[in-house]
Amino acid sequence: MANPSPGNSFSRRKLLISAAVLAGGGLALTWLRPGRDRQPAPAASGNLSPNAWLQITPGGDIVLQVDKAELGQGVMTGYATLLAEELDVPPAQITLRLAPVDPLFQDPLQLTAESKSMRSRWLPIRETGARARRMLLEAAALAWQTDVAALDTDGTAFVIDPRSGKRLAYAELASAAARLPVPDEVPLRAPAAWRWIGTAVQRPDIPEKITGRAAYGLDTRLPGMLVAIVARPQRLLAQPLRHDATAARALPGIADVLPIHSGIAVLAETFWHAQQGVNALGVEWSNGPLAGTSSASIRAGQGKQLDAADAHRVRDDGDTGQALQAASQVLEAEYWLPYLAHATLEPMNATIWFHDGGCEAWVPSQGPDMVRQVICDMSGLPRASVEVHTTYAGGGFGRRATMEFVIEAVEIAMHTARPVKLVWTREDDMRHGLFREATLHRLRAGLDRNGEPLAWEHRLVAANLNHLVIPVALGVLAPEWLPESAVGRFSNGVVGLLDRFRGSDTARFGALSMPYAIPNFRVDIANWNPGVPVTLWRSVGHSYTCFVIESFIDELAAAAGQDPAAFRRRHLAAQPRYLAVLDLVLEKSGWATPVTGRHRGLAVQEAFGTVVAQVAEISIAADKSIRVHRVSCAVDCGLAVNPDIVRQQLEGGILFGLSAALYGEISIEDGAVQQGNFHDYRVLRLADAPAIDVHIVPGGTEPSGVGEPGVPPIAPAVANAVYAATGQRLRTLPLRL
Repeated sequence: MANPSPGNSFSRRKLLISAAVLAGGGLALTWLRPGRDRQPAPAASGNLSPNAWLQITPGGDIVLQVDKAELGQGVMTGYATLLAEELDVPPAQITLRLAPVDPLFQDPLQLTAESKSMRSRWLPIRETGARARRMLLEAAALAWQTDVAALDTDGTAFVIDPRSGKRLAYAELASAAARLPVPDEVPLRAPAAWRWIGTAVQRPDIPEKITGRAAYGLDTRLPGMLVAIVARPQRLLAQPLRHDATAARALPGIADVLPIHSGIAVLAETFWHAQQGVNALGVEWSNGPLAGTSSASIRAGQGKQLDAADAHRVRDDGDTGQALQAASQVLEAEYWLPYLAHATLEPMNATIWFHDGGCEAWVPSQGPDMVRQVICDMSGLPRASVEVHTTYAGGGFGRRATMEFVIEAVEIAMHTARPVKLVWTREDDMRHGLFREATLHRLRAGLDRNGEPLAWEHRLVAANLNHLVIPVALGVLAPEWLPESAVGRFSNGVVGLLDRFRGSDTARFGALSMPYAIPNFRVDIANWNPGVPVTLWRSVGHSYTCFVIESFIDELAAAAGQDPAAFRRRHLAAQPRYLAVLDLVLEKSGWATPVTGRHRGLAVQEAFGTVVAQVAEISIAADKSIRVHRVSCAVDCGLAVNPDIVRQQLEGGILFGLSAALYGEISIEDGAVQQGNFHDYRVLRLADAPAIDVHIVPGGTEPSGVGEPGVPPIAPAVANAVYAATGQRLRTLPLRL
C-alpha cells in the first residue's frame, strides 16, 4: 500500500494535547458535538439494539459496550450493574466490550476524565436497559396476543406471563423486538425495587486480569509487527543535531531509523533489538530551550509572577484589604508543590497500522476519538477510514488523555506498510512525559481578637493549559468538512479569549470553592510556565489547592488556640454535607481519644461532587521519617452504586496521594529531569502502607465521582499530623522534616 499523505498539516500547536480541561474546566462546547438520538443502532442478524450501548442477540448474548476507558476504576462493573437493574438480568449474564468511537458516546468528547464515568452514564445506561426491557415485553405481548401490562420479567432474561405461566427468553424475542420503535419515555425502577444497585456486584474484569488474559496496550501483537523506540535527549525538548544511523541499521533485527519531531525512532523486530539500535545511534543533542533551568529557578520565577500585579481575580467577596488591616492578627504563609509524574504501571504505547487505504490503532487511551482525530489530521484520512481499538489501560491519572505518544506512533507508522508498536520505556515516561505542574501559593488571613477569621487571601501561580487542550478537542468536535485551517483559527481565538478573560481553569479547582465561612475572601491566579511540558494529574487542581487550603486552615485554628476539628466545624456550619462527612470521620478515627506515641491530622475537601474527609494517624521515627499508621476516611459520594468499588477507589486514591505527599517530586537541573524510574521516583510500598478504613455517608439519589476525590486530602492531613507531633509546619511537598 502507498503511505498516506500528510494531507492536513499537523502543526506544532497540537504536539502536546489533552482534553481534560475542556471536559472539566467549564468550556461549554456541547453545541458542536455530533447528533445524538434514540434511533436504534443498525441491526445485525436480528439483534435488538436500542442504541450503540446495547445489543441483545438471537443467540442469547447481552452485549454492553462500555464507552469509558477501564483504567482500573471499575467502570465495567458499574455499567453492568446499571444495565442489569433495568434490563432485569444478573450482571454476570452481560458481556462487556470496550466501545469504539461513536457519536452516542461523545458528550462532547468520548473522554474518561474528572471522575464523570458514573455521573454521566447513571441515567442513559439505565434508560437503555429500561427501553430494551419494554421492547421485549411488547414483542412477547404481540407473540401471545395479550396486553403488555399483564407481562413481567423474571430477573433471568425471560419474559413471563404470570397468569398462564408462559415464558419466552430474551434471545427468542430479540429479532421481533428489534423491529419495534424505541420508546421515548420509560419508567425506571424505584430504589425500593433495586436488586443490584447499592450492592457489591463482583468485578467481571478481575479474573482475566489475575490470570493474565486481559489485553492491555502493551499486549498488542499483530503479524509482521515492528516495535519502535525513540532515542530521547537528556534535557527536556532538546533536538538531535547528528546521529549515526548506519551503525544502528547494521545491527541484527533493525528495520529502519527515522528522525521524528521528538527524537530518533528505531524500528526493529523486537523491543530488545530496538533498544540496541537506540544505544548505537550516538546522538548529539542541542542544549534545548530549558538549558540552565532548575526547580529552584522555576520557583524563583513563580515568586516574581506573584510579586507582579498581573493576575486573574477569580473571587472577591467583601473588602479583603480593609479586613486584613483591621485584623488583630495577620498570618502569612508560602506553599510550594513540585512537578509530579503520573507513574502509570503501564508506560505509554500505541500500535498503528496503515493498510488497505485506512488505519487501525490499538491504544490504551482515555480519549479514543482524540486518537482518531490525531490520525486523521496527520494522514489526511477521513474519520470513516480510521478504526480505534481501545484496550485495557494500566493506569491513566490524566496521562492517557494526552496524545503526544500517539502523534509519535503515527509519525513513525506512516513510513511503513507494517504495523508499528511504539513503546515508551519507564525512563522515557519519567523524564519526557507531561507532568503535574509545579505551583507556588501565598496566603494571608486575618483573625479578630477572638480568633475568628475576618479575611482570606490566596494568590497562586500555575501553568495555563488552555493552549494545550483546545486545538485537538475542537478538531474532534468540528464538522469533518471544515478545513483544518479554519478550525485552527477558531481554536486560536478561543484560547486567546480564555487566556485574557478567564486564565487557567484547573487552578481554580478548590481555591474558588473554598467552603469555610470567611466574610472577606479573595483569590488571584497568575498564569506562567517556564516551558516544562505539563498536563493534568489525578484530581487536577484539587491536588495542590487542597494541600494549601487545609494546611492554612490548620494554621488559623492553631493561631486561634482552637481544636482543628472544632474550628472547621464552626466555620462549616452552613455546609451540611461537609459537616456530615467531618463528623463521621471524627467518630470513626477516634479523634477525641489520644493514642500514645501517635498524632493525628485532619483535612476535608469537595471534588467532582464528592466530599471527602480524612484523618491521618502518624508517628515520627528516630531518623525523622514520617510513618503513617492509619488513615480514616469518610465520603459523601451521593448514591454508592457499588460500595466495594467506592472503598477501593478511596483506598487507591489515598495510597496514590500518600506516595506524592511523602516521596513525589520531579526535580529539574540544567533543563533535565533527575528521576528516571521507581528507584529514584519512589511510590508507597506495601510495608509502608497504612491501615485504611473507609466509611460511606448513606443517602443520595445519584452518584458523584470517586476515582479522584480520595487523593487531595491525604497530604494536608499528614502535614497537619506532623505539626501536631512536632510543632513544625511543612509547607513544601514532599513532606520532609
